[in-house]
Amino acid sequence: MSAIRYLLILPLAAVVAYITLVGVVYFSQRALLYPGAGATAAPEPTSWGETVHVKTPDGEMLQGLYSQGDSDKPCVLLFFGNGDRAGNYGFLAQALATRRIGLLAISYRGYPGSTGSPSERGLLTDGLAAFDWLSARAGSRIVVLGRSLGTGVAVNTAGNRPAMGVILVSPYLSVLLVAQARYPFLPVKALLKDPFRSDLKIAKVRQPKLFLHGRLDDSIPLSSGQALYEIAAEPKRMVIYDGAGHNDIWNDSMIGEVIRFVEALQGNRP
Repeated sequence: MSAIRYLLILPLAAVVAYITLVGVVYFSQRALLYPGAGATAAPEPTSWGETVHVKTPDGEMLQGLYSQGDSDKPCVLLFFGNGDRAGNYGFLAQALATRRIGLLAISYRGYPGSTGSPSERGLLTDGLAAFDWLSARAGSRIVVLGRSLGTGVAVNTAGNRPAMGVILVSPYLSVLLVAQARYPFLPVKALLKDPFRSDLKIAKVRQPKLFLHGRLDDSIPLSSGQALYEIAAEPKRMVIYDGAGHNDIWNDSMIGEVIRFVEALQGNRP
């Protein structure tokens, strides 16, 4: 092959390779965004609390784990991260139970024990359905807690339901901006199906808010969480953990912050 012909073919090959990459990313994006989901997800074993089921308005059935607290105490509604499991939060349920505070952790559609397939619209529907289910049992004493991807579900839920307060662990301005920073060589805005624009929804969240973030987080940069905090309305508070990253942020200190925040909400309630 002559050098001239090689130079002509090389750019074409690069273009074809790039288009192929874009196609692969587009069609596999939900598998990347929701790694904890699976088409044949088996029910999750009950590692704490009671197994419950929540029916969504669009016909899906969600599995959750529920630890009931005292009737005069708040209950925490947990939305976990994209690769997480409800069963992983026994440590939080136990800590809350020592203060007689309940916990409901819901498994999103497509995740273990729940029907359907995940999408932003689906997860936001799941969040509202879980709140309504819990409200029928715990009344208006609900504190919404979101972690990582689940912070987008928490922000939407609190903006559309009368939660007492909101706790956001490793939050983001949007999945869109996080993806753009991670994949600057791709036309992310044109490709992304589920942008989770918390930046456009946080203004509706008027309840007290607690932001918790690790300074060493390399999955959702602290700068993204701080930016969301800056545009959020008062009352709000942010705690930054200097030695923590994304997956090692839970410790006794942070659990203590969560409990103090929840109990302060109860104390301020008329």
